[in-house]
Amino acid sequence: MRQQLALLFDRFTIALIITVIVASVLPCRGETAHVFGIVTSLAIALLFFLHGAKLSREAIIAGITHWRLHLLVLACTFVLFPVLGLLSKPLVAALVGVPLATGFVFLCTLPSTVQSSIAFTSMARGNVPAAVCAASASSLLGIFLTPLLVSLLVHTGGDANASPGSAVRDIVLQLFVPFVAGQIMRRWIGGWVDSHKKITGIVDRGSILLVVYTAFSAAVVEGLWHQVTVVTLTWLVVFCCVLLAIALAATAQLGLRLGFNRADRITILFCGSKKSLASGVPMANVLFTPATVGLAVLPLMLFHQIQLMVCAVIAQRYARQDDAAAASEEKEAD
Repeated sequence: MRQQLALLFDRFTIALIITVIVASVLPCRGETAHVFGIVTSLAIALLFFLHGAKLSREAIIAGITHWRLHLLVLACTFVLFPVLGLLSKPLVAALVGVPLATGFVFLCTLPSTVQSSIAFTSMARGNVPAAVCAASASSLLGIFLTPLLVSLLVHTGGDANASPGSAVRDIVLQLFVPFVAGQIMRRWIGGWVDSHKKITGIVDRGSILLVVYTAFSAAVVEGLWHQVTVVTLTWLVVFCCVLLAIALAATAQLGLRLGFNRADRITILFCGSKKSLASGVPMANVLFTPATVGLAVLPLMLFHQIQLMVCAVIAQRYARQDDAAAASEEKEAD
């Protein structure tokens, strides 16, 4: 029971909820909002610098030869999801409104998670080196593919604040350049970063909380909670659950029908069905105007928590199956 409650109410989820409440009650305005914006941009740059410093080139080389798996994960992330978002957009817009529907489609264009994909793959006894490579490649390619997909799938009149080219440029400068700098510096600081995961975790979560606070502050000033009702949130949760269910079913079936072994199918399932809050929130901060960022990231925040809860249960089930099979083999050997 305690473990299930931990899945529902982990510390970061509680911190996100508190951040949204604080932004709703005490939103930053005017010059304060400008200062928070600068601090947030610096925190995001530091976040991607540390991500670059953490990523092991050896891990990439170890998994990169598994090209069929990586292509399938990328296809699910940047083809299947966007198609689902595009097809569902009219219904989502009719039930939750165009701004949240835009956020829902934006969610579908994002790269996969890195940390949780690897963690769940490891927990489920999947192919961890391949998961490291697939999730990292997805995150890196997302810097370029997400703004291009947003420009194609999202009506940008009044929602996005830049052309596809300038959006890619801004994301490259704010996210990719710090990431590459971190990779270059890994030779000197990689050991320190690997041995101080608590500090990098604080930067990781702290930068997301800063973006969420500034985004929701601007949205609240623009009347966010007059646009989002309990009924709207309920529908949004339903859409997120359906999207995740389709993605999980599709990745499971594709892995099976294409002849991948069990460990690879687990990797495909977890890397191909998830979306990154850590990448999505900073990207939204670049791609959308301050007044629309809050609504744009709300579907992502809901989907993020749902995917963690569901994938944790699935990973535990795979682990139990693996333990049971090992016990059965040991019994037969005796």
